[in-house]
Amino acid sequence: MGTITARKRKDGTTGYTAQILRKKGGAIVLREAKTFDKKREAEAWIRFREGELDRPGALERAASPSTTLADAIDRYTKEKTEIGRTKAQVLKSIKDHAIADLDCAKIRSDDIVSFAQELLAGDRQPQTVGNYISHLAAIFRIARPAWGMKLDEAAMRDAQIVLRSLETISKSSSRDRRPTLAELDLIMQHFLDRSNRSALAAPMHKIVAFALYSTRRQEEITRIAWSDLDATHSRVLVRDMKHPGQKKGNDVWVELPPEALRIIESMPRTDDEIFPYQTDAISAAFTRACQFLEINDLHFHDLRHEGVSRLFEMGRTIPLAASVSGHRSWNSLKRYSHLREAGDKFGGWKWLDIVSPA
Repeated sequence: MGTITARKRKDGTTGYTAQILRKKGGAIVLREAKTFDKKREAEAWIRFREGELDRPGALERAASPSTTLADAIDRYTKEKTEIGRTKAQVLKSIKDHAIADLDCAKIRSDDIVSFAQELLAGDRQPQTVGNYISHLAAIFRIARPAWGMKLDEAAMRDAQIVLRSLETISKSSSRDRRPTLAELDLIMQHFLDRSNRSALAAPMHKIVAFALYSTRRQEEITRIAWSDLDATHSRVLVRDMKHPGQKKGNDVWVELPPEALRIIESMPRTDDEIFPYQTDAISAAFTRACQFLEINDLHFHDLRHEGVSRLFEMGRTIPLAASVSGHRSWNSLKRYSHLREAGDKFGGWKWLDIVSPA
């Protein structure tokens, strides 16, 4: 039988703490306590809870160590060999929300729905909320079979159905932002001036130009190595190229347009990597430059979109454009099929000669 202890609170009221102890072999295997404002509420809770614990297997389940969603997130980030920077940031952010403190075994679909709606109310877009839920779903898929953590994958599936129906989540829409030549002139001049002031600064004017001509992502730019360059055939091996179904070992030879090869050959051979810089530093420098220059809604990744668009405007077919961009699925390039052949937007662009003097 449980016990009830009455204690005076600081505000003068009385609290009634109900406590239940269960022993096995003389050792305490379960201790639970809960405080109520009224004694009869404490008595009712003891009767109800002890009735639950008397059911077959209930005591063993209650006495087993509980794990929270935060514990599952920590286990996932510790054991996952490859986890993207954005995914890691999202999972870390989820731990700041109330759902992270819930026992894995008690998380239901309505808890997930409430969490998503909380994100949406915090001025996040449905696409962003969708990313949060997608990253969280990856933990729900493996927590029970891999670690015995009682996250219910069916609850996550049910929640996703509800959230899509309520339009709380949606897939990310394709960005179509392309920089103008005037905007690029401002950016290139800004980074050239910075490079002239500090020889130790990353040559962002070269990196920006290379991103445009090569269509490479910023993570790929920082990984390509001199040993993977085949200058004779104007190509380079991009290791671990981004692919949704293959995180490691997706090494792809891609064609280097002559302008991209020319920029590479202007780089000093002082490191193993051709562009030995940190992706975070590149991203931060580009963002700060756009803010300083009052260029709105332009991301570094938009340079890849601009580069691929340029290929189609120069008359490249989908297979030929894919040989540069590295797209494995040509369906991904169909969004560019509306572009008409219009020549080279960067024909005679003065910055090519500046970043890679002849």
